[in-house]
Amino acid sequence: MKVQVKLFAFFREGRFIKEDKELPVGTTAGQVVDDLNIERKEVGVLMLNSRHCKFEFVLQEGDIYAIFPVIGGG
Repeated sequence: MKVQVKLFAFFREGRFIKEDKELPVGTTAGQVVDDLNIERKEVGVLMLNSRHCKFEFVLQEGDIYAIFPVIGGG
């Protein structure tokens, strides 16, 4: 299945901004994070088709999946 994956902030460094990925049916949001070698504790927000999601959500053909890091500041 084809899913568009978007990365934000420092997650883009050495990776990509937006990429169409061919993924096996049944792939979860968390598996994509793991495959990109992103530490789950660094993830602040996951969005699937412009809605918040969790690592356990199963992606579907045509989904748009965005991964945002935890943002710190003061």
